[in-house]
Parts: sequence; structure tokens; C-alpha cells
Amino acid sequence: MFYLELFRALQEERVRYLVVGGVAVNLHGIGRLTVDVDLMLALDAQNLERFVAVARRFPLKPVVPVKLEDFADAAKVRGWIKDKGMLAFALRASDPATPTVDILVKPVVPFDVAWARRVERTVERIAIPIASIEDIIQLKSGTGRQKDEADIKALRQILRMEPARYAG
Repeated sequence: MFYLELFRALQEERVRYLVVGGVAVNLHGIGRLTVDVDLMLALDAQNLERFVAVARRFPLKPVVPVKLEDFADAAKVRGWIKDKGMLAFALRASDPATPTVDILVKPVVPFDVAWARRVERTVERIAIPIASIEDIIQLKSGTGRQKDEADIKALRQILRMEPARYAG
């Protein structure tokens, strides 16, 4: 399965990342379909280089007309955010059946804050770091998308049902 292969490769390369979006909602116990995988990364140069190495292994190519290697340049990424208003960097494989990988480059929750509150799930001996329910709610709030509102409602229900399990 693509997701597990990706998470294994990220773990092997020691990429600091968090799963956010629909896959994270699934890993928190809410079943829903998703056609991509959304990640947050530590945006320092070394972490971006490690991520680019993983992307090459699959091979994933940027949806926007830039070289993959440009994503390993933290200064360029900051420029895209500032000058182009970029919110996410999308990568796609040549096989259309492979999910798109979207990297949030300007999340409303800073990476280090979300990293400190992360939850880990182990699937097939792969430790997968996931954004906390509270952080996912914050990331999905105000988007105006129905699926995000449905996810928020379901995630809040989990928090009400199992508050001790998710207490910070």
C-alpha cells in the first residue's frame, strides 16, 4: 500500500513529518475516503533534503513547474510562501492511481508545536506520527469545505467520548 511504503521510507530517512488531513482522520479512528496524503514537515534544510530523497524513491514530481530539488532549498520554499502565497506543495507520481502527496508549507499550527503534541500509531511495525486531534481541528477550521466540517464534527465527538485518552 502506497501510504505505508511512504511512511516506512520517511521513517528510514529520518524525516520529521506529521500526517494531517484525511489519512490522519482515518488513523484517529474515523473511516472516510481520501485520495491524497497530507503531510507537515519540519522545513529546515536537512529535513527537506531527506524528504526530497524519499520523493525521488517513489518517484514523485512537483505539480507546479519547479524541480523537485528546489523543495530542498528552505530559502526558496520561504520565497514561494511569501511571494506566491503558497500553502501546499503537491507531488504526484506518473501512475495516476498513486495518491497525491501534499506538503503543508504554511500551516496555521507551527510544526514544532504540532510535533510536541503528536500522537503515534503503529501500523505493520511502522511508527506513524500524526497531528493531534486538536491540531487537526485547527488545521481544518475555516476552510469552508464540507468534508473538513464533517471531519471536525467527528473528531470533536471522539474527544467527547474519550477525553482521558486525548488529554494533553
